[in-house]
Amino acid sequence: MHPRRRSPSSLAIVLVGLAALASAMGVGRFAFTPLLPLMQAHEGLSLGQGAWLAGANYLGYAVGALACSVAPPAPDAAARFGLIGVAVSTLAMAATGSYEAWLLLRLVAGVASACVLVGVSAWAIASLAECGRAAWSGGVFSGVGIGIAVAGAAGLVAGLDGDSPARVWLVLGATSSAVAALAWLPLRAGAANATAAATSPQRSSRGEWRLIAGYGAFGFGYIIPATFLPAMAREAIPDPAVFGWVWPAFGAAAAGSTMLVAVGFRGASPQRLWAVSLLVMAAGVISPVLRPGVASLLVAAVCVGGTFMVATLAGMQEARRRAGNAAPRLMAAMTFAFALGQLAGPAIVALSASPGRSGGSAWASLLGALCLFAAAFALREPRALDSTATLREQGQRP
Repeated sequence: MHPRRRSPSSLAIVLVGLAALASAMGVGRFAFTPLLPLMQAHEGLSLGQGAWLAGANYLGYAVGALACSVAPPAPDAAARFGLIGVAVSTLAMAATGSYEAWLLLRLVAGVASACVLVGVSAWAIASLAECGRAAWSGGVFSGVGIGIAVAGAAGLVAGLDGDSPARVWLVLGATSSAVAALAWLPLRAGAANATAAATSPQRSSRGEWRLIAGYGAFGFGYIIPATFLPAMAREAIPDPAVFGWVWPAFGAAAAGSTMLVAVGFRGASPQRLWAVSLLVMAAGVISPVLRPGVASLLVAAVCVGGTFMVATLAGMQEARRRAGNAAPRLMAAMTFAFALGQLAGPAIVALSASPGRSGGSAWASLLGALCLFAAAFALREPRALDSTATLREQGQRP
């Protein structure tokens, strides 16, 4: 007999989930974005090489999501071992200057970050619902924006001081290691609580493929600004004191958005909230194409940064609302579709960066905006179905 572990409090769940997503997504997924200009300046990295490094991370993200979908691990185990993978792969980025090694390490970081997102989403949303604090999920997902803002600030400071990207990778890797160590026991202690908190399915799985397809379109639509905003800003104004603020602005918008939605839009159904966020995101994606410049890049940072985590949170909540006990598998399938969508963006930019070609990021942005508009349209619910779903949600503890 094993001694009964004390389940973490609602506040502990939020803090652990926030820190885990900050590490997995802010570092494991998106730290490369603000460091790309530094790696271009210090390591001679080309935009095409940067696109393939981003693509390797997104490929790993797809592999991790597919693994979680085919053979779903326990949510706490996926999160714990994923956090270790993020920490190790990030530290190793500072230990080598080999481009081939970087490709492998970004692949590993992608696998690990997908496991953390799927695991933490299933663990935290279910645990908070059991505690009667479902609205606190916004605090958990604000961790992504906080992680992005911290990584962006680290890149900004390094750019102003002339530091090497290796030093920033080392600092971020050490931070991720601390998060993995601190989150290990709370995640294990809350595992049984999260399993017990899963709700029964709502029987109808008719719309699950629509959710998966919409999440995949979301992945493609947001990925160009999410990967290349700092590099695009650097091309517009080379001064790091100017272009370096674009990514922290993206992260700050992401961090605040989920908290704002949790407080101000509690009555909205997740699916409707998801659709509206995609429309705002589309406006941000297309902004730098219609009017190039730092101002439009900041608009893109706020619009895309302020909605991509709202869309993520709403998508995960909708998956749990529809799938109940099977939510981790649906979440993983949606994350896999998302990963496939975002793989296409850097690939288009990398191919268009070949000699004799230009404008790849602009065309990819236009296509991405169209995908976001299409996904928002597809996510519309019949009014009667939406009202029924809202009543069901109101019947649960808020």
